[in-house]
Amino acid sequence: MTSPGQCIAVASGKGGTGKTSFTAGVGAALALSGRRVLCLDCDIGLRNLDLALGLSDRTLMDFSDVAQNRCSLELAAVEHPKIPGLFLLTAPARPHGRPVTEIQMADLLREVRRRFDFCLLDAPAGLGRGFQLVVTTADASSLRDAQHTVMELDRFPSGALHLVVNRVRKKLLRQLHATIDDAIDKAGLPLLGVVPEDDALPLCMNRGVPILLADGQSAATAYRNIAKRLQGERVPLLRIR
Repeated sequence: MTSPGQCIAVASGKGGTGKTSFTAGVGAALALSGRRVLCLDCDIGLRNLDLALGLSDRTLMDFSDVAQNRCSLELAAVEHPKIPGLFLLTAPARPHGRPVTEIQMADLLREVRRRFDFCLLDAPAGLGRGFQLVVTTADASSLRDAQHTVMELDRFPSGALHLVVNRVRKKLLRQLHATIDDAIDKAGLPLLGVVPEDDALPLCMNRGVPILLADGQSAATAYRNIAKRLQGERVPLLRIR
C-alpha cells in the first residue's frame, strides 16, 4: 500500500507576496522531478493560478464541482500539456450555489492525497484555516502580516509551519538595513526557502508559460531548490545577487 500524498497550503497575511507564482513554480518543479502534483486554487472569484500555469483556456470544472459530487476529480483536474504529472484544479470563477463545507473539502483532500504525491493549495490572501506554509516579502508590512498569520496558526505542532521569503532584492534589503535573518526572527518560523525578485515572472504569466520552462531564470532555480527540500533533500539557500 502506497503512503498518502502531502497537502501543503500556501498562505500569506496579505496580497502581493507572490504566493500564486510560488505555487505554480514549485508545483512545476515537483512534477519535473517525477512527482504527480495537483495545484489547487482556493481563491474563489479571484483565481489566478490558471494564468500562472498557462491553463486558463483548459479549465471547465472547479473544486466545488468535485467536492459537491457534480464531477469526478479525474475529469476536473487538468494536466499540463508540457509538464507531465502537473495538474490544476481551479477555483470557481464566482460564488454560486451552496458554499463548499469543511467536511466536503476534507473529503476532497483525502481523495487528492490518494491520487497525488503532492497537493499545493493556493489559499486566498488573509487569514484562514489549514495553512502550513507562510509566504512573505521582506518589507515591514508583509512581515507584520506574516507574524499575525503565524499567531493565528499556533494550533499547528512545531515543524508543521514553514516560511518562504519571496520577491527578494538584495539592493532593497541593503537599503532597509534588513536581512533574511530578520524575516525569520519576526515570523518565528523555520525557513524553507528564499526566492529572488525575477522580472521574467510577469512576462511568463502574460505569455501563459510556466517559468520552469524558461531557462536560466533565478526564481526558477529557487523553486527547484524548494521542491528538493520538500522531498527531503538538503540544498543550500540560494544566494540573492
